[in-house]
Amino acid sequence: MASFSSRTLLFVCISLFLSYSFAEDATIPYNFVVSYITASPLGVPQQVIAINGKFPGPVINVTTNNNVEVNVRNKLDEELLMTWAGVQQRRTSWQDGVLGTNCPIPPKWNWTYNFQVKDQIGSFFYFPSLNFQRASGGFGGIIINNRAIIPIPFDTPHEDIPIMIGDWYTSNHTALRRTLNGGKDLGMPDGVLINGKGPYRYNDSLVPDGIDYLTIDVHPGKTYRLRVSNVGISTSLNFRIQGHNLLLAETEGSYTVQQNYTSLDIHVGQTYSFLLTTDQNASTDYYIVASARFVNESVWRRVTGVGILRYSNSKGKASGPLPEAPQDQFDKTFSMNQARSIRWNVSASGARPNPQGSFKYGSINVTDVYVLRNKPPVTIDGKRRTTLNGISFVNPHTPIRLADRYKVKNVYKADFPTRPITGPPKMETKIINGTFRGFMEVIFQNNDTKMQSYHMDGYAFFVVGMDYGEWSETSRGTYNKWDGIARATTQVFPGAWTAVLISLDNVGIWNIRAENLDTWYLGQETYVKVVNPEPTNKTELPIPENALFCGTLSKLQKPQDISSAASVTSTESKILFPLLVMMCAFVFKFQ
Repeated sequence: MASFSSRTLLFVCISLFLSYSFAEDATIPYNFVVSYITASPLGVPQQVIAINGKFPGPVINVTTNNNVEVNVRNKLDEELLMTWAGVQQRRTSWQDGVLGTNCPIPPKWNWTYNFQVKDQIGSFFYFPSLNFQRASGGFGGIIINNRAIIPIPFDTPHEDIPIMIGDWYTSNHTALRRTLNGGKDLGMPDGVLINGKGPYRYNDSLVPDGIDYLTIDVHPGKTYRLRVSNVGISTSLNFRIQGHNLLLAETEGSYTVQQNYTSLDIHVGQTYSFLLTTDQNASTDYYIVASARFVNESVWRRVTGVGILRYSNSKGKASGPLPEAPQDQFDKTFSMNQARSIRWNVSASGARPNPQGSFKYGSINVTDVYVLRNKPPVTIDGKRRTTLNGISFVNPHTPIRLADRYKVKNVYKADFPTRPITGPPKMETKIINGTFRGFMEVIFQNNDTKMQSYHMDGYAFFVVGMDYGEWSETSRGTYNKWDGIARATTQVFPGAWTAVLISLDNVGIWNIRAENLDTWYLGQETYVKVVNPEPTNKTELPIPENALFCGTLSKLQKPQDISSAASVTSTESKILFPLLVMMCAFVFKFQ
């Protein structure tokens, strides 16, 4: 009997160990200390926002279905929220990091985000979502790798290289904020940064001496994966590398049909993965260029980021003129046709955008249609504001998600207009009431004179069409109903429209916004409310124990340290796993 009990205990031990090891998805912890540092990316000392003393911040590098735990310590002198653009936050809209879902992290406090990168792969970035702070930094890359059992649709690259490009001002975010609040445009940026560094001195009259620039060291005959994000304020950038092709492979969570580009326009908030093969003769170094698009290039010449690609056998420094950008300043068809050429790789294995496993999004019945029209800034109640459908969004003091949870009334109205309103524009807190498991069609109509990007949290949407002019019902005849790319951020050309389809299966309150920071700051956003009529933890987790409270609910906030330094999963791991190991060791010892 003793022998049977011992064998049984041994079997149970092994079973528990195996089930514990494989049932739980790994938790990957990060600690972010967000603070100001002084840096001179364009040769002028200025205040920037660093994470762990670095600008840009560290890369979050995880694998599909990992639990991610980011403990954020706010050492700024103002409130802070971090958002994880493109991470779908399935069941965890509480962790989205925007004002509609979260109260801000006060100065000197820390707060821990816990979320799972459920059924996702791809390239994204994070950034601070409040107070125009992204204009001063605080951003970094996010890499979500395939699980080992899911092959990637290309040979494993020699190295993964995140690249952050973006327009930059030598004034910090508080000064830029004052400019916008004063009713003025920001004007032309002072330059373009690549990974937080200024341009290589390719032109002595445009680039002062002593500026630190990015150098990417490579070996000949290798393939590198470049994950390039436009983290800037409002400028579309053309990305190119002298003498090299860029093989497009993925964008914001979707593998693409692989196509070579000599350059690609990357709009604000967008991320692309390129495969770069180092097949040149390395007679010199090569320029890496990110230059402003859809502007007067002779005036904007200094708004150009330049780095260096250096082969290990390079024979000299890069010199001479930069490789030219597309020559279409007054003809936007090139860029739009380039955007249309980006297609979804429907044969690649890997995590899929919803509807899960379905490639037939073009035949799904649409339940809701919203035409979201923007216009140039207008004056409302004496303030310069931007609008969607004539509504300039006002963030409530109590986040929408919290108001719903605690049944706080009169915080918002779920009656955002499906079409532009008639009459004067208004400043209101109106949101879209989505249909759970519905299929929503959104048409972004850009009646402004500037390029705009639009983003939706919580989802990847299918980009099915874009064209110049006014969208109409007949425009649906031009939609791509088979392999339109699924992504989280799309460009909308001036005087044009872009149509997307969204499967509303992710419960929560989800921000839909202009990704151009100035346009967003002045009111061009709303939220989509997606509610399961039968509440269950299978579609949304309960409010986290460390939730912050503000506005009408501020009395619920405890004054003590509210950080949860570990999630339940992580805490259990730290306690149960050692006990399990000790128990098994004891059993094995006496066999």
